Amino acid sequence: MKIVAQNKKAFHDYDILERLEAGIVLTGDEVKSLRAGRVSLIGSFATVKRGELFLTNCTINLYSHAYSKDEDMATRSRKLLLNKRELSKIIGDVSKKGVTIVPLKVYFNKKNIVKVEIGICKHKKAAGKKQALKERDIKRQTAKELKDVYKYK
Repeated sequence: MKIVAQNKKAFHDYDILERLEAGIVLTGDEVKSLRAGRVSLIGSFATVKRGELFLTNCTINLYSHAYSKDEDMATRSRKLLLNKRELSKIIGDVSKKGVTIVPLKVYFNKKNIVKVEIGICKHKKAAGKKQALKERDIKRQTAKELKDVYKYK
């Protein structure tokens, strides 16, 4: 599995309730841009339209050797491919207040097919973010102290 892009901001801003793997509909030029690593997931999210799931605000920069150089194609909505069961579950989860669908990472699987890991997320409050930072700092500090203790033995 070759990870092309990760949405690190999503892990900071959201509590991830569940993760799903989805396929994505792309053009050939977009796949070549992904192989070059020219993708950004910052500010992207998924929406349900007409019973289908679409990835919005995901920026895949234009391939430099592409025939058509249309700037609007970089941020177009792209269809995500899921099973009916998974899609109906996501639609039910999104109907709850405060739940969003956020892409967590884009990667090539073992068969060189582009996949998107999406997360069903709930937005963290400011206090929750501060608490997570405190816990992370405490873990880091204790790990450092344990390392120092074993270093001097």
